[in-house]
Parts: sequence; structure tokens; C-alpha cells
Amino acid sequence: MSRKQERAKKKLEKNPIAECNKIQNKYYPELFAKFADVNDPRNQSYIDYPVRVMLGTMYYKCIGGISSIQEMTRKFNDDEVVENLYLFMGETKKEYLPHGVTENEFLARLNPVELEKMQKDIAYSMIRRKTFDGARVLKKWQIIIDATELDEGYQKKNEYYLSRCYNRGEADEFTRYHRSVLEVKLYLGNNLVCSIASEPIQNSEEYINQSEEKVKQDCESKAFIRLAEKIKKRFPRLPVVITADGLYVSQKVIQTCTDNGWDYIVRYKEGSASSIAKEYQSLPEKEKIGSEIEYQNQIIFQSLDVNLIYYTEKKIKSDEKEQITEFAWITNITITKSNARKIVSAGRSRWKIENQGFNRQKHWQGNIEHACSWNEQAQKNHYLMEQIADFIKQLYEYYYLEKNEIKKLQKNISPELLASFGRQLTKPEDIKAELHSAVLN
Repeated sequence: MSRKQERAKKKLEKNPIAECNKIQNKYYPELFAKFADVNDPRNQSYIDYPVRVMLGTMYYKCIGGISSIQEMTRKFNDDEVVENLYLFMGETKKEYLPHGVTENEFLARLNPVELEKMQKDIAYSMIRRKTFDGARVLKKWQIIIDATELDEGYQKKNEYYLSRCYNRGEADEFTRYHRSVLEVKLYLGNNLVCSIASEPIQNSEEYINQSEEKVKQDCESKAFIRLAEKIKKRFPRLPVVITADGLYVSQKVIQTCTDNGWDYIVRYKEGSASSIAKEYQSLPEKEKIGSEIEYQNQIIFQSLDVNLIYYTEKKIKSDEKEQITEFAWITNITITKSNARKIVSAGRSRWKIENQGFNRQKHWQGNIEHACSWNEQAQKNHYLMEQIADFIKQLYEYYYLEKNEIKKLQKNISPELLASFGRQLTKPEDIKAELHSAVLN
């Protein structure tokens, strides 16, 4: 595309936030009504802003990629921005939007379950659309699980933070504190990943009230068990295939998936469970598909049987040298010549939670690592609001920018949306849109 053509394409988008609002109205028109229905924890006699405005303001903070609550207060202290955002939220305009301190006090009292209900509702809304059926793996919805570290530093902001000791026993011993989260994304194809559940990895009340010697800190494997219960409760009949990295090659994880009736495709590295590799190598013959795929069913792993598939990826680098990378996965799905490539493709899709999930939220579309509050409950709610807003932005990027061939660097998308908040007043009819035309299941 020439520079002239690219400039003409970009002119199509006169007001980025108006186009983003249209996408939100097409795919999840209930958003602000759901905000309004949230159980408000405040005393109704002493509130200045309804819960719809409190959450709506946080939503637009996340849409604009604003990292800190103080920056939000500054950016939203503009007459045109205030008027537009009240218009977008469908609320009567006031002189100001909620101050950052007011927002944090509200989020510290709000039960995260309220936002988790919305998280679930958004996922079900997408699942019911035939639009995303093509993303399913062997007729099941692919769920990707991974953990990421959030705020980390020398200061312990609350008792729930985990600790990590460096140079233990040395003269320069020091401790750093962090919080982490175990995240579950529903893969919808076209690089779209929708958060369906989040489980904090943090010190429990049991740990806080006892000595460090008696109770170990929380960890990813413990959080997985809690998260599995949450997923099963929210989506009891959803046909699921779990995709995860090598940390989840364990009997506990596999048994949990089996008990819940889930399929799984877990990345396998030989060092994580050496008995699997030994059993596989001892077999005289393996099934092969060309020079890329090799597999065998019914490999013994402790008291379980798993199926193992190897994939060799060959790429030509810029210097015209061939780069060879080997991958392997264990799965409970019986591998055949007809489904082997689909299993490999699903296994490779695990990276979506890194690239389209954590990386964009840390480096391109805001900064989920920034602690907007020292309060543990407020931190959870900040994170959940980021997940809700980020999925709407993904829809905007794919169904508006990409479909209209408007090219933007990832790092520029949120700033351009934020800059358009104070642009010429957007009339209500500019942001209304009909429901997406795709047939519902």
C-alpha cells in the first residue's frame, strides 16, 4: 500500500473513540447497563456519582491506556472530555468525572465477584455467536492458562504480596515483593483472546496469621486448583480443551482436567517429566506425518496414560539460514493422522495469552504491572476492569482497524483513542449501532 493509500485509509477514522464505541455496541451492547446493575457497596445517602459512572470512568481509563489513577484524574479534567464521556455512558453531565481517590475508595469496597459476573457474561455472549465457531478445536473451545507477575518492588504494599529473597545468607541479602495472577483466556481466533477467569496468586489469610516456617506461600499450581473450580462453576457444560505450558505437566493437573471432563493439550519439555520421554523413546516404532510430526498414543505417566506428539518447525531466517525448533505436547485426545495438525496448531496457539494477552497489556495498551492502589481488593478490581476493556479494544482493532486496512502501531492505538476523548462532541446517533448481524447459536 502506497503512502497516499495509507493516508486515505486513515482518514476513514475521523474519531477513534466513536468507532470503538460502535464496536462495543455491536458486540456487547449491555456493557453500561451491566455496570449500572452492579451491587453498589456505598451508602446511597453519600454518593455523588452512580455506579454506572464509577465503572464507566474506569472503563475509559483502560480504553485510553492510562496507567495510573493520578494520570486519569489529570487527563479527565477537561470540559470536552467530561462532556463526551458522560454522553458515551448515557448519563446526565456533571461538572467533573470521579476523582482518582474516589475511584480507589469505591474499588476497595466493591466485591470483585460483581466484575467476575460481567467477565463471564461477556464470554458467554461471544460463545453464543457463530462468528467465532471457527476457532474451536475439534468442536471444543480452547482455553489458555498462564500466570504473569504484576507489581514488583522493594515495598510490600499489603499483606497479600508474595516475597522473594535474593542472596540468602549473604551480606547483601535483600527481599523483593510482588503479586501475580493466574489468567484464563478463551481463544476466539484472529488473535482475539477473551478473559473468562482470573485467580490471584497471593498469600492467604492462613499464611498471614502464621509464621513463614509453618505455611508455604501461594504458588501457580495451588492457584490452578482454585481456578479450575471457578471455571467449572462458571461454564459447567462448556466443551473445553485446556492449553497450558510445561509447568502443568503433573498428575494433579491432568487428573483435575479428567475429573472435570476437559480435554487438555499441555506443552511438554523433557526435563519436566522424564519418564514420559523414556517411555516414548523405548517404543520401537512411532507414527509419523512427513518429517514434521511424530506421535504415539498411550504413554504411561505415573498412574495415567497420555498421548505425546512432537512437531518440528522449520523457518528460513532473514539471513536465509534455516531455523529448526522442536515442540512437544501431551494430550488426552487420541492422536490420528487426521487431527494431528489441529492439535499442533492448538498447542502453538498457547502463545496468544502471552502476545495478545500479557505483553499488550504491559507494554502496548497500558500497564497492568502498575499498582493503582495499595488495597488488595482494589487491585483485583483494577485488573478485572483492564481485562474487560482490553477485550473491547481487541474487537475494535480487528473488526474496525484491520477490516478497514487502517495500519497503526500497537503502541499508538491507546494514545490515539485517548486523544479523541476530547475531540469535537460526538452526537448520540454517531455511537449507536445495530447488533452484530451474525446469527446466534
